[in-house]
Amino acid sequence: MQKNILIIGGGLAGLTAAIHLSGAGFKVLLIEKNGYPHHKVCGEYISNEVLPYLQWLHADPYLLHPVSISKLEFNTGNDKKYEAVLPLGGFGISRYAFDQFLYNIAIQNGCNIVQDQVSEVLFNDDTFTVKTSSGQIFDADVVLGAYGKRSNLDIKIDRPFIHQKSPWLAVKQHYKGKFNNELVGLYCFAGGYCGVSKVEGDIINVCYITDYTSFKKHKDIEAHKQHVLYKNPVLKKILQECTPLFERPITISQISFEQKNTIEDHILMIGDSAGLINPLCGNGMAMAIHSAKLAAENVIEYLNGNISRLQMEQQYTQQWNQHFKARIKMGQWIAHLFRKKYLSVVTNIAFKIWPGILNKIIAGTHGQPIKINAAHEYNIQK
Repeated sequence: MQKNILIIGGGLAGLTAAIHLSGAGFKVLLIEKNGYPHHKVCGEYISNEVLPYLQWLHADPYLLHPVSISKLEFNTGNDKKYEAVLPLGGFGISRYAFDQFLYNIAIQNGCNIVQDQVSEVLFNDDTFTVKTSSGQIFDADVVLGAYGKRSNLDIKIDRPFIHQKSPWLAVKQHYKGKFNNELVGLYCFAGGYCGVSKVEGDIINVCYITDYTSFKKHKDIEAHKQHVLYKNPVLKKILQECTPLFERPITISQISFEQKNTIEDHILMIGDSAGLINPLCGNGMAMAIHSAKLAAENVIEYLNGNISRLQMEQQYTQQWNQHFKARIKMGQWIAHLFRKKYLSVVTNIAFKIWPGILNKIIAGTHGQPIKINAAHEYNIQK
Protein backbone atom coordinates (compact mmCIF):
# COMPACT_ATOMS: atom_id res chain seq x y z
CA MET A 1 0.00 0.00 0.00
CA GLN A 2 1.36 3.43 -0.95
CA LYS A 3 2.25 5.61 2.03
CA ASN A 4 0.71 9.08 2.32
CA ILE A 5 2.62 12.21 3.38
CA LEU A 6 0.80 15.37 4.43
CA ILE A 7 2.57 18.73 4.71
CA ILE A 8 0.98 21.60 6.60
CA GLY A 9 2.10 24.90 5.05
CA GLY A 10 3.36 25.81 1.61
CA GLY A 11 6.21 28.21 2.19
CA LEU A 12 9.85 27.49 1.37
CA ALA A 13 10.22 24.53 3.72
CA GLY A 14 6.87 22.95 2.87
CA LEU A 15 7.25 23.27 -0.90
CA THR A 16 10.87 22.06 -0.84
CA ALA A 17 9.92 18.98 1.18
CA ALA A 18 6.98 18.34 -1.16
CA ILE A 19 9.23 18.47 -4.22
CA HIS A 20 11.85 16.20 -2.63
CA LEU A 21 9.37 13.57 -1.42
CA SER A 22 7.25 13.51 -4.58
CA GLY A 23 10.43 13.27 -6.62
CA ALA A 24 11.30 10.16 -4.61
CA GLY A 25 8.00 8.59 -5.69
CA PHE A 26 5.78 9.21 -2.64
CA LYS A 27 2.22 10.50 -2.58
CA VAL A 28 2.25 14.03 -1.13
CA LEU A 29 -0.62 16.27 -0.05
CA LEU A 30 0.21 19.84 0.91
CA ILE A 31 -2.31 22.11 2.64
CA GLU A 32 -1.68 25.88 2.40
CA LYS A 33 -4.11 28.55 3.58
CA ASN A 34 -3.07 31.19 1.00
CA GLY A 35 -3.12 31.12 -2.77
CA TYR A 36 -0.07 31.65 -5.00
CA PRO A 37 1.67 33.95 -5.62
CA HIS A 38 1.68 36.31 -2.64
CA HIS A 39 4.17 38.58 -0.89
CA LYS A 40 5.59 37.66 2.51
CA VAL A 41 7.52 39.55 5.16
CA CYS A 42 11.02 38.24 4.47
CA GLY A 43 14.60 39.42 3.97
CA GLU A 44 14.60 37.65 0.56
CA TYR A 45 18.30 36.80 0.66
CA ILE A 46 19.35 33.13 0.35
CA SER A 47 22.84 31.83 1.06
CA ASN A 48 24.43 29.79 -1.75
CA GLU A 49 24.84 26.92 0.71
CA VAL A 50 21.48 25.57 -0.52
CA LEU A 51 22.19 26.02 -4.24
CA PRO A 52 23.54 22.48 -4.90
CA TYR A 53 20.47 20.97 -3.26
CA LEU A 54 18.00 23.16 -5.18
CA GLN A 55 19.73 22.30 -8.44
CA TRP A 56 19.55 18.59 -7.54
CA LEU A 57 15.80 19.05 -7.08
CA HIS A 58 15.62 20.59 -10.59
CA ALA A 59 14.61 23.84 -8.88
CA ASP A 60 17.52 26.07 -9.89
CA PRO A 61 16.59 29.58 -8.68
CA TYR A 62 18.85 31.17 -11.31
CA LEU A 63 16.14 30.39 -13.85
CA LEU A 64 14.34 33.34 -12.22
CA HIS A 65 17.30 35.69 -12.77
CA PRO A 66 17.91 36.58 -9.11
CA VAL A 67 20.52 39.11 -8.05
CA SER A 68 23.92 37.65 -7.07
CA ILE A 69 25.05 39.00 -3.70
CA SER A 70 28.64 38.77 -2.45
CA LYS A 71 29.15 41.52 0.13
CA LEU A 72 27.75 42.60 3.50
CA GLU A 73 27.57 46.20 4.67
CA PHE A 74 26.93 46.86 8.36
CA ASN A 75 26.07 50.19 9.98
CA THR A 76 25.23 50.81 13.64
CA GLY A 77 23.48 54.14 13.15
CA ASN A 78 26.29 56.59 12.46
CA ASP A 79 28.20 57.52 9.32
CA LYS A 80 30.71 54.69 9.79
CA LYS A 81 30.08 51.58 7.64
CA TYR A 82 31.79 48.19 7.85
CA GLU A 83 32.04 45.76 4.96
CA ALA A 84 32.79 42.06 4.66
CA VAL A 85 32.85 39.51 1.88
CA LEU A 86 30.27 36.73 2.12
CA PRO A 87 32.41 33.56 1.71
CA LEU A 88 29.76 31.56 -0.16
CA GLY A 89 27.76 34.49 -1.42
CA GLY A 90 24.04 34.29 -2.03
CA PHE A 91 21.21 35.53 -4.19
CA GLY A 92 18.26 37.87 -3.83
CA ILE A 93 14.88 36.54 -4.88
CA SER A 94 11.40 37.66 -3.87
CA ARG A 95 9.11 35.24 -2.09
CA TYR A 96 6.43 36.28 -4.58
CA ALA A 97 8.48 34.79 -7.43
CA PHE A 98 10.30 31.96 -5.65
CA ASP A 99 7.31 30.43 -3.84
CA GLN A 100 5.36 30.42 -7.12
CA PHE A 101 8.34 28.77 -8.83
CA LEU A 102 8.52 25.99 -6.24
CA TYR A 103 4.74 25.60 -6.27
CA ASN A 104 4.79 24.99 -10.04
CA ILE A 105 7.50 22.33 -9.68
CA ALA A 106 5.57 20.61 -6.89
CA ILE A 107 2.47 20.50 -9.10
CA GLN A 108 4.52 19.11 -12.01
CA ASN A 109 5.82 16.40 -9.66
CA GLY A 110 2.26 15.30 -8.95
CA CYS A 111 1.78 16.89 -5.52
CA ASN A 112 -1.80 17.56 -4.49
CA ILE A 113 -1.96 21.12 -3.11
CA VAL A 114 -5.15 22.13 -1.31
CA GLN A 115 -5.97 25.71 -0.27
CA ASP A 116 -7.36 25.34 3.23
CA GLN A 117 -6.29 25.77 6.85
CA VAL A 118 -5.49 22.87 9.17
CA SER A 119 -7.42 23.11 12.42
CA GLU A 120 -6.46 19.86 14.16
CA VAL A 121 -3.99 16.99 13.90
CA LEU A 122 -4.61 13.72 15.75
CA PHE A 123 -2.21 10.78 16.01
CA ASN A 124 -3.58 7.36 16.87
CA ASP A 125 -2.58 3.78 16.05
CA ASP A 126 0.44 4.96 14.00
CA THR A 127 -1.77 7.08 11.71
CA PHE A 128 -2.56 10.80 11.53
CA THR A 129 -6.01 12.29 11.08
CA VAL A 130 -5.85 15.88 9.85
CA LYS A 131 -8.89 18.16 9.98
CA THR A 132 -9.28 21.52 8.20
CA SER A 133 -11.37 24.61 8.87
CA SER A 134 -13.55 23.82 5.83
CA GLY A 135 -14.46 20.41 7.29
CA GLN A 136 -12.20 18.21 5.17
CA ILE A 137 -10.55 15.20 6.84
CA PHE A 138 -7.38 13.51 5.60
CA ASP A 139 -5.42 10.47 6.77
CA ALA A 140 -1.64 10.33 6.55
CA ASP A 141 1.27 8.10 7.57
CA VAL A 142 3.63 11.06 8.08
CA VAL A 143 2.90 14.74 8.78
CA LEU A 144 5.36 17.62 8.38
CA GLY A 145 4.64 20.97 10.04
CA ALA A 146 5.79 23.82 7.80
CA TYR A 147 3.23 26.48 8.65
CA GLY A 148 5.66 29.21 9.66
CA LYS A 149 6.49 31.34 12.66
CA ARG A 150 3.25 30.85 14.59
CA SER A 151 -0.25 29.49 13.99
CA ASN A 152 -3.46 28.58 15.76
CA LEU A 153 -2.23 25.02 15.40
CA ASP A 154 0.57 25.87 17.85
CA ILE A 155 -2.12 26.75 20.38
CA LYS A 156 -3.99 23.52 19.63
CA ILE A 157 -0.83 21.47 20.13
CA ASP A 158 -0.02 23.60 23.21
CA ARG A 159 3.57 24.36 22.23
CA PRO A 160 5.41 26.11 25.09
CA PHE A 161 6.68 29.11 23.09
CA ILE A 162 3.15 30.16 22.12
CA HIS A 163 2.41 31.21 25.72
CA GLN A 164 5.28 33.70 25.76
CA LYS A 165 4.43 37.11 24.34
CA SER A 166 7.00 38.28 21.80
CA PRO A 167 7.97 41.96 21.48
CA TRP A 168 8.93 41.82 17.80
CA LEU A 169 7.16 43.37 14.80
CA ALA A 170 8.45 43.11 11.21
CA VAL A 171 7.72 45.40 8.25
CA LYS A 172 8.49 44.91 4.54
CA GLN A 173 8.30 47.14 1.48
CA HIS A 174 9.63 46.87 -2.07
CA TYR A 175 11.21 49.92 -3.70
CA LYS A 176 12.56 51.18 -6.99
CA GLY A 177 15.81 53.10 -6.85
CA LYS A 178 19.57 52.82 -6.64
CA PHE A 179 21.29 50.22 -4.48
CA ASN A 180 24.41 48.13 -5.07
CA ASN A 181 23.37 44.79 -6.62
CA GLU A 182 26.20 42.87 -4.92
CA LEU A 183 25.36 44.14 -1.44
CA VAL A 184 23.15 43.13 1.44
CA GLY A 185 22.98 45.95 3.96
CA LEU A 186 22.21 45.72 7.68
CA TYR A 187 21.35 49.06 9.28
CA CYS A 188 20.63 49.49 12.98
CA PHE A 189 18.26 51.94 14.65
CA ALA A 190 16.85 52.30 18.15
CA GLY A 191 14.95 49.10 18.97
CA GLY A 192 15.69 47.23 15.77
CA TYR A 193 17.54 46.80 12.49
CA CYS A 194 16.82 46.76 8.78
CA GLY A 195 17.98 44.58 5.91
CA VAL A 196 18.27 46.01 2.40
CA SER A 197 19.13 44.07 -0.77
CA LYS A 198 18.10 43.66 -4.39
CA VAL A 199 15.82 40.94 -5.77
CA GLU A 200 14.88 40.06 -9.35
CA GLY A 201 13.58 42.80 -11.62
CA ASP A 202 15.91 45.48 -10.19
CA ILE A 203 13.67 45.73 -7.10
CA ILE A 204 15.02 46.70 -3.68
CA ASN A 205 13.66 44.72 -0.73
CA VAL A 206 13.60 46.60 2.57
CA CYS A 207 12.63 44.51 5.57
CA TYR A 208 13.09 45.57 9.17
CA ILE A 209 12.29 44.27 12.63
CA THR A 210 11.56 46.44 15.64
CA ASP A 211 10.47 45.86 19.21
CA TYR A 212 6.90 46.85 19.97
CA THR A 213 7.91 49.06 22.89
CA SER A 214 9.81 51.29 20.49
CA PHE A 215 7.14 51.18 17.80
CA LYS A 216 4.11 51.99 19.97
CA LYS A 217 5.51 55.42 20.86
CA HIS A 218 4.52 56.48 17.34
CA LYS A 219 1.07 56.48 15.79
CA ASP A 220 1.85 54.44 12.66
CA ILE A 221 4.55 52.92 10.43
CA GLU A 222 5.25 56.17 8.61
CA ALA A 223 5.72 58.15 11.84
CA HIS A 224 7.95 55.42 13.27
CA LYS A 225 10.01 55.45 10.08
CA GLN A 226 10.55 59.20 10.15
CA HIS A 227 11.28 59.49 13.87
CA VAL A 228 13.28 56.27 14.40
CA LEU A 229 14.61 54.71 11.18
CA TYR A 230 15.67 58.10 9.83
CA LYS A 231 18.03 58.48 12.79
CA ASN A 232 20.32 56.15 10.85
CA PRO A 233 21.66 58.46 8.10
CA VAL A 234 22.51 55.64 5.68
CA LEU A 235 19.05 54.12 5.99
CA LYS A 236 17.40 57.54 5.75
CA LYS A 237 19.15 58.24 2.46
CA ILE A 238 18.00 54.90 0.99
CA LEU A 239 14.37 55.32 2.08
CA GLN A 240 14.08 58.96 1.01
CA GLU A 241 15.62 58.46 -2.42
CA CYS A 242 13.70 55.30 -3.38
CA THR A 243 10.07 54.93 -4.49
CA PRO A 244 7.80 52.42 -2.67
CA LEU A 245 6.07 49.84 -4.88
CA PHE A 246 3.39 48.56 -2.47
CA GLU A 247 0.37 50.71 -1.67
CA ARG A 248 1.24 50.06 1.97
CA PRO A 249 3.94 47.98 3.70
CA ILE A 250 3.14 44.44 4.79
CA THR A 251 3.66 43.50 8.42
CA ILE A 252 3.77 40.60 10.83
CA SER A 253 3.71 40.73 14.63
CA GLN A 254 4.40 38.40 17.55
CA ILE A 255 7.59 36.99 15.99
CA SER A 256 9.06 34.54 18.49
CA PHE A 257 12.72 33.53 18.66
CA GLU A 258 12.10 31.24 21.64
CA GLN A 259 13.21 27.62 21.49
CA LYS A 260 10.83 25.22 19.74
CA ASN A 261 10.65 21.44 19.61
CA THR A 262 11.42 19.78 16.29
CA ILE A 263 8.89 17.01 17.03
CA GLU A 264 5.39 17.70 18.35
CA ASP A 265 2.96 14.78 18.72
CA HIS A 266 5.00 12.91 16.06
CA ILE A 267 4.77 15.84 13.62
CA LEU A 268 8.18 16.70 12.12
CA MET A 269 8.53 20.48 12.28
CA ILE A 270 10.53 22.16 9.52
CA GLY A 271 11.41 25.73 8.58
CA ASP A 272 10.29 28.45 10.98
CA SER A 273 7.95 25.96 12.66
CA ALA A 274 11.05 24.18 14.03
CA GLY A 275 13.05 27.27 14.95
CA LEU A 276 13.57 30.82 13.81
CA ILE A 277 16.99 32.43 13.48
CA ASN A 278 17.10 36.16 14.11
CA PRO A 279 16.68 38.00 10.77
CA LEU A 280 19.80 39.99 11.55
CA CYS A 281 21.77 36.88 10.56
CA GLY A 282 20.12 36.85 7.13
CA ASN A 283 19.98 33.09 6.81
CA GLY A 284 16.44 31.98 7.61
CA MET A 285 15.52 31.06 4.03
CA ALA A 286 18.53 28.77 3.61
CA MET A 287 17.83 27.10 6.96
CA ALA A 288 14.20 26.46 5.99
CA ILE A 289 15.26 24.78 2.75
CA HIS A 290 17.97 22.74 4.47
CA SER A 291 15.60 21.58 7.23
CA ALA A 292 13.20 20.32 4.54
CA LYS A 293 16.00 18.23 3.09
CA LEU A 294 16.88 16.69 6.47
CA ALA A 295 13.24 15.85 7.19
CA ALA A 296 12.60 14.45 3.71
CA GLU A 297 15.60 12.13 3.87
CA ASN A 298 14.52 10.74 7.23
CA VAL A 299 10.92 10.31 6.08
CA ILE A 300 12.14 8.36 3.04
CA GLU A 301 14.20 6.06 5.26
CA TYR A 302 11.18 5.48 7.50
CA LEU A 303 8.65 4.85 4.74
CA ASN A 304 11.06 2.49 3.00
CA GLY A 305 11.18 0.42 6.19
CA ASN A 306 14.83 1.10 6.98
CA ILE A 307 14.20 2.81 10.33
CA SER A 308 11.36 3.01 12.87
CA ARG A 309 9.24 6.09 13.50
CA LEU A 310 11.14 6.69 16.74
CA GLN A 311 14.47 6.47 14.92
CA MET A 312 13.20 8.87 12.26
CA GLU A 313 12.22 11.41 14.89
CA GLN A 314 15.45 11.02 16.87
CA GLN A 315 17.68 11.26 13.80
CA TYR A 316 15.90 14.33 12.47
CA THR A 317 16.14 16.10 15.83
CA GLN A 318 19.83 15.23 16.15
CA GLN A 319 20.58 16.46 12.64
CA TRP A 320 18.56 19.64 13.09
CA ASN A 321 20.45 20.46 16.28
CA GLN A 322 23.77 19.67 14.63
CA HIS A 323 23.16 22.06 11.75
CA PHE A 324 21.11 24.86 13.30
CA LYS A 325 21.14 25.01 17.11
CA ALA A 326 24.47 26.86 17.46
CA ARG A 327 23.57 29.25 14.65
CA ILE A 328 20.27 30.17 16.31
CA LYS A 329 22.00 30.74 19.65
CA MET A 330 24.54 33.05 18.04
CA GLY A 331 21.69 34.92 16.39
CA GLN A 332 19.98 35.37 19.75
CA TRP A 333 23.20 36.68 21.31
CA ILE A 334 23.83 39.13 18.48
CA ALA A 335 20.24 40.39 18.57
CA HIS A 336 20.44 40.89 22.34
CA LEU A 337 23.65 42.89 21.95
CA PHE A 338 22.19 45.04 19.18
CA ARG A 339 19.30 46.16 21.39
CA LYS A 340 21.70 47.83 23.81
CA LYS A 341 21.83 51.62 23.81
CA TYR A 342 25.64 51.63 23.76
CA LEU A 343 25.83 49.39 20.68
CA SER A 344 27.44 51.88 18.29
CA VAL A 345 30.22 52.79 20.72
CA VAL A 346 31.00 49.16 21.61
CA THR A 347 30.84 48.05 17.97
CA ASN A 348 33.12 50.80 16.72
CA ILE A 349 35.73 49.93 19.36
CA ALA A 350 35.41 46.19 18.65
CA PHE A 351 35.86 46.65 14.90
CA LYS A 352 38.97 48.75 15.39
CA ILE A 353 40.55 46.22 17.77
CA TRP A 354 39.45 43.14 15.82
CA PRO A 355 38.73 43.95 12.15
CA GLY A 356 37.79 40.33 11.43
CA ILE A 357 34.89 40.22 13.90
CA LEU A 358 32.27 40.70 11.17
CA ASN A 359 33.67 37.71 9.28
CA LYS A 360 33.47 35.63 12.47
CA ILE A 361 29.81 36.53 12.87
CA ILE A 362 29.09 35.56 9.27
CA ALA A 363 30.87 32.22 9.71
CA GLY A 364 28.93 31.52 12.90
CA THR A 365 25.51 32.10 11.36
CA HIS A 366 26.00 30.47 7.93
CA GLY A 367 26.59 26.86 6.96
CA GLN A 368 28.58 24.98 4.34
CA PRO A 369 27.28 23.92 0.90
CA ILE A 370 24.71 21.17 1.37
CA LYS A 371 26.00 17.73 0.44
CA ILE A 372 23.75 15.53 -1.66
CA ASN A 373 23.27 11.97 -0.38
CA ALA A 374 23.81 9.73 -3.40
CA ALA A 375 21.78 6.98 -1.69
CA HIS A 376 18.62 9.07 -2.04
CA GLU A 377 17.32 9.04 -5.58
CA TYR A 378 15.30 11.79 -7.19
CA ASN A 379 13.30 10.10 -9.92
CA ILE A 380 11.32 12.83 -11.62
CA GLN A 381 12.60 13.34 -15.17
CA LYS A 382 12.85 16.91 -16.38
